[in-house]
Amino acid sequence: MGEDRLQSLVTESRNPDSMSIDMESTMGMLEIMNREDARVAEAVARVLPEVAEVVEKTVESLKKGGRLFYAGAGTSGRVGFMDASECPPTFMTSPEQIQAIMAGGGEAFEQAKENAEDEEEAGYRDLDAASPDDRDVVIGITASGRTPYPVGTLKRAGDAGAYTVALSCNPEALISTYADTAIEVIVGPEVLTGSTRLKAATSHKMILNMISTSVMIQLGKVYENLMVDVHASNYKLRRRAESILKTVTDTGEEEASLLLKNANYEVKTAIMMKKADLSYEKAKEILDACDGYLRRAESFISH
Repeated sequence: MGEDRLQSLVTESRNPDSMSIDMESTMGMLEIMNREDARVAEAVARVLPEVAEVVEKTVESLKKGGRLFYAGAGTSGRVGFMDASECPPTFMTSPEQIQAIMAGGGEAFEQAKENAEDEEEAGYRDLDAASPDDRDVVIGITASGRTPYPVGTLKRAGDAGAYTVALSCNPEALISTYADTAIEVIVGPEVLTGSTRLKAATSHKMILNMISTSVMIQLGKVYENLMVDVHASNYKLRRRAESILKTVTDTGEEEASLLLKNANYEVKTAIMMKKADLSYEKAKEILDACDGYLRRAESFISH
């Protein structure tokens, strides 16, 4: 894309409301940024139908044993990396089920490698290393909608028959042409011209959070609004697991701690053990028969 075309993108245009931000007081700067940030949620609301489509397709794919990939460069890659890395402790997913592929590799998360985004072939090659197939979902993330690296990943995903999603912040984005579903969340010009780590990245983080959370809810990893598949792997998460167990079963602190330990720190299993007076093995058996859905398991034992 030529320089003239680049400057015509919404994400590269100048914001008339922040032209004098360099002359503002600290509070004035913050108020300008806060007003612009308030527009992000409105922009996200306008693309919820597309997000819902992605959620439903992803649920179908993961139930078949597929995987969810986020692919991006720079800030877009980091946003994907954050969401993917938070799924195992929050929902006890395997590291393979939701993965992030980032231009420049994992090192680029800490140390920017901005030239890494320019190679479409690198994106194609990096996804190829994961051996994608038609059960997988691949989301290419790029604020401009034209970054070569995620375009390359979507091309490889398409070749494999995977479900492809383009997440960008410009209308009629180039990457959208390679996607089964295009999410173009138009947040408008940035406070700092072209600095898409601001509103664009915020909108993308919101959408990825929505996708992963909604998918996990529909896979039975949430009961009411509680994270009943939390991976209680450290002190904080064990305390959270105990709190969830006490809330659902109305047990005391000491009993909840012992229950959780006897349930191998599996919250859903501990809930079933307490509610139905079951052994660990029997509670696991019923949960497995109900595909891990706690509400379904409760209904099973009540009949």
